[in-house]
Amino acid sequence: MSSIDKNILSNEVNRRRTFAIISHPDAGKTTMTEKLLLLGGAIRLAGSVKAKKSKKFATSDWMELEKQRGISVSTSVMNFEYRNFICNLLDTPGHQDFSEDTYRTLAAADAAIMLIDAAKGVEPQTIKLFEVCKLRGIPIFTFVNKLDRESRDPLELMHEIESVLGIATYPMSWPVSSGERFRGIIERNTKSLHYFEGRNTTTETVARVIPLSDKEKISELVPEDLLTESLDGLEMLEMAGDEFSNERFLRGELSPVFFGAAMTNFGVRLFLEKFLEMSPPPSSKGSNQGQIEPLSTNFSGFIFKIQANMDPKHRDRIAFLRIVSGVYEAGVNVTIPRLNREIRLTHPQQFFAQDRSTLEKAYAGDVVGIYDPGIFSIGDSLVEGGTFEFEGIPSFAPENFAVVRTSSALKRKQLLKGLVQLCQEGTVQMFVDESRSASDPILAAVGNLQFDVLLFRLKNEYNVDCSLDSLAYKHARWTNASAEEIAEAKAATDVVSVRDMQGYPLFLFKNDFTLSYFQEKCNKIQLFRSNSSLHGNMMRMSTNIFDE
Repeated sequence: MSSIDKNILSNEVNRRRTFAIISHPDAGKTTMTEKLLLLGGAIRLAGSVKAKKSKKFATSDWMELEKQRGISVSTSVMNFEYRNFICNLLDTPGHQDFSEDTYRTLAAADAAIMLIDAAKGVEPQTIKLFEVCKLRGIPIFTFVNKLDRESRDPLELMHEIESVLGIATYPMSWPVSSGERFRGIIERNTKSLHYFEGRNTTTETVARVIPLSDKEKISELVPEDLLTESLDGLEMLEMAGDEFSNERFLRGELSPVFFGAAMTNFGVRLFLEKFLEMSPPPSSKGSNQGQIEPLSTNFSGFIFKIQANMDPKHRDRIAFLRIVSGVYEAGVNVTIPRLNREIRLTHPQQFFAQDRSTLEKAYAGDVVGIYDPGIFSIGDSLVEGGTFEFEGIPSFAPENFAVVRTSSALKRKQLLKGLVQLCQEGTVQMFVDESRSASDPILAAVGNLQFDVLLFRLKNEYNVDCSLDSLAYKHARWTNASAEEIAEAKAATDVVSVRDMQGYPLFLFKNDFTLSYFQEKCNKIQLFRSNSSLHGNMMRMSTNIFDE
């Protein structure tokens, strides 16, 4: 490894901003992603990168199933440059069935953008994903979207965000009406109106910025009743006297709030510039040897996602790596502590949804792809000149269970290969009931749509037609009980026990009653909703469990 100039390292690291966008489905997350890419010069027309039979598909929705259904079902990574900043944007699935992919992605983010639909307010999936952000303690920006449609009162929305999510808010801008009467937003710190006058959805219409002191000009453009209503709302905010605290913001206790309309490119540039100015550069990450600082000259990082067959022609596997410290250059030798194995890394890949390009160097904060010869697992640490491991990425308790079947006995080997690879990616979880045949593993998912993705990908990528038989379980709980305690519990309650791909035991319960009955009857056995309490990195898979 060549010697590293610490000034260059510091400058490059401080330019990085790595963030995720979270929202309830249909709050406009994919649209917002594309408008940020548009501003960064990464695309020229939003939604126009992939065109097929005159249909336009979202840039970030790269998987064929996403294009068919019009939803994001996988996390995509996009890199773009805006002014002097290098942005690593993690576009997460909005559908609640894919929340576990989002959980993993947030482990790689230094900040989050929470999108709120101005007409609907805080929705169930927003609450779920917000809780993960809060657990991580990362800064959270709020963008209230779709002001070009009829919306709820902004003061009411602020109150709802604070009461439902338990986070303080500080509006950085304020809307002037909504829907057909929408006239723009008032930027608080500059006391100026960003006037809304265009509805172009594919390119940016640059807003006219008018000082509030220019009352004559504003009166020509904005009806008096709308302006008065907006200024009254702002006055109420000022009277409330809440001040912005950067310390509370960085701890994830206070969220700066912005208003706009992503579909019509309005308020997005103002938001992006404030976001880059306010959001933190790459942060340190905890390991079993303490905090690892981004300006450490030794390279280190962790894998938070594995994606097979991004290019169906090549059947490759790409591991998504968040660089925590130092510089990644081709040829760097790293240790995988889990395997106690040293490997030499090739050129890092930069992503733009499914498209990729080769980089010469990547720095702390960057998210890059590396070719996976089949040795990486989600949560793996890659360390230059050390053996420490970063904090693991847990699995979460699924709520849907099924057994996979194929009519062709000849395809069994292909099926098992596909299942193992897709489980390594985190598409679904796989459990083994030792009382059943090893050819019938139990598949488990947070949501049923994950099963649809599994069947689709088994057919399209592994050429195996399958069906799923649903199992009548509702809850899974990990346990640290001994084999003897598990046997006693099964005899006393008729509960089913299985093992995950790391070998950790779980109990499966058919409904709320059987779970509460078990807890009453076997009150000395501890149950866990995630495997983090068992100190396991996600997907340390013992793939030989299916060896014949």
